[in-house]
Amino acid sequence: MHKRQIALLGSTGSIGTQALDVVRDNTDRFEIYALVARQNVDLLAQQAREFRPEVVVIADEQYYAPLKEALADLPMKVWAGADAIADVVQIAPVDVVLTAMVGYAGLRPTLAALEAGKAVALANKETLVVAGELVTATARRTGAPILPVDSEHSAIFQCLVGQDASAVEKVILTASGGPFRTTTREALADVTPAEALRHPNWSMGAKVTIDSASMMNKGFEMIEARWLFGLPPEQIEVVVHPQSIIHSMVQFADGAVMAQLGTPDMHLPIAYALAYPHRLRSAAPRLDFAQLSTLTFEAPDRERFRNLDYAYEAARRGGNMPCILNAADEVAVAAFLSGKIGFLAMSDLIAETMVRTTFIATPTYDDYVQTDAEARRVATEITGSQK
Repeated sequence: MHKRQIALLGSTGSIGTQALDVVRDNTDRFEIYALVARQNVDLLAQQAREFRPEVVVIADEQYYAPLKEALADLPMKVWAGADAIADVVQIAPVDVVLTAMVGYAGLRPTLAALEAGKAVALANKETLVVAGELVTATARRTGAPILPVDSEHSAIFQCLVGQDASAVEKVILTASGGPFRTTTREALADVTPAEALRHPNWSMGAKVTIDSASMMNKGFEMIEARWLFGLPPEQIEVVVHPQSIIHSMVQFADGAVMAQLGTPDMHLPIAYALAYPHRLRSAAPRLDFAQLSTLTFEAPDRERFRNLDYAYEAARRGGNMPCILNAADEVAVAAFLSGKIGFLAMSDLIAETMVRTTFIATPTYDDYVQTDAEARRVATEITGSQK
C-alpha cells in the first residue's frame, strides 16, 4: 500500500506534535516527507532525527545555521524562509499538506499547495478567514481537496458525508465558552494572561487559547465554515456547549439535526483528515454515555464577548474586512500576552482597527498582503496610544 507522504507545516506546535503522534501510530499508512517549523530548532531537529524527512524547513532564517549544524550528520535537505515553505509543499512526492502554522503566515503555503493540486488538511483557520474566496476558488480550479482539521469543521464535514448539501438549513458550531464563560464583565477587565491560558477542556497553543477565551476563535470558525461549506453567515449559528462533547451539528431542511460527538481530543480530527475517506483505529478514550448525565447549551453572551459580533460583521461586509479582523486580532493577542493591554481592550483594539484600515471590496492576493501590513500598523499604533 502506498504510504501517504505528508508535508507538515507547524510541526513543533500543538497540532503538529499531535499529528506526529498519529503518524507514529500509523507508520504503515503515513510517512513524513517534510517538516516545517517557525523557530523551535531543538524540537524540529529532534523530530527530524525520529521521522527522517527528505526536507526540513525553518521559517525564521536566522535559525538556519544552528539547524543545519544540528542535522549535519543526516542525509536530508535543510532549507529556510517563506519561499522555501512555498516550494516544499509543491514537491511532486507530497500527497497531503497539513497546514498547522499559526496566523496569517499559513496563507501563502496553503495557496501554493492548492495550486500544485495537493490535498490540504487545514488546521490554519486564518487562511480562510483572511482570503477565503481566493483560497476556495483556487481549490475549485485545481481540484485540490480541502480537508478540515478543526474539531468543529471536521464534525460538520463528517455530518455531511453522503448528504444532500442543498438540504442544509444551517450549521451549528459549538463553543466551550472558555475559562470566562461565567465571569462578569467587570472581572474580565482584570484577568491575566495566565488565567486566560487555562482552557477548561482543550490543550491548544497560546494564540488559539486566548482567542477561545475571547470568543474570537469561534468568530474565525464561523468565517471558515462560511467558505468550507458555502453558507452565508446567517446560516451559521454559534451555541455554547460547556462539556465539549458535541463538536458541531448540521440542521437539515426537514428539521433533522445530525451531530458528531467525541472526547475533546485533537488526534481524532487530525487522523480523519489525514486518512480520509478511511477511518483509522484509535486507542482514544471512548464516550461512556452512562456517565454523560448532562449536556447543556446556551447562547453566547455577545455583550461580554464582542469579538463574535465583529466576526459576523466582517463576514457580512466581505472583501478584505476579515483580513483586517485577523491582523488586528493577532496584534491584540500579542499585546495582551505581553501585558501591554487588558483583556477587554483587545476587542476595543479590533473594533477601531476595522474602522481605520482601508476597505477593499474585491481584493487581489497583493491587496491581502498590503491589507495585512496596514492593519497591523494601525493596530500597533492604537496599542501604543493606549499605554
